Amino acid sequence: MTTKTTLLITKDPSHPLAYVALRYAKALLNETDENKKPTLQLFFYADSAHLANRLRWQSADQLDLTQQWQALARKHELALPVCVSTALSRGVSDSENSARHQLTGDNLADGFTLVGLSELAMMLQDDNRLIAF
Repeated sequence: MTTKTTLLITKDPSHPLAYVALRYAKALLNETDENKKPTLQLFFYADSAHLANRLRWQSADQLDLTQQWQALARKHELALPVCVSTALSRGVSDSENSARHQLTGDNLADGFTLVGLSELAMMLQDDNRLIAF
């Protein structure tokens, strides 16, 4: 049986729980029990939208969570959906939304996508475990 887990990440990258969410995702994906292979879905909401800003600078002595999420998504073929409303209100935009809202430029990091909150609702339709950070 496949266990579905959705991580709802809401914390700013500087918050300790933002790092805990990444560690949890890595641990879940590294489970070796083939009978219960985990299915992981992610959703970035509220202050975690800052993770999707490709212009966010991180000092060398701190873990760059944006790069870490991107690497994990590439390795495990995960989507990195970010709530469009919370992203735009925090200055994170893709080219489509920048054009729509007459913004100058875009800064969405590679691998992240801006989606509506309905995406989260669709993730939670089936038998699923929701964990919020």
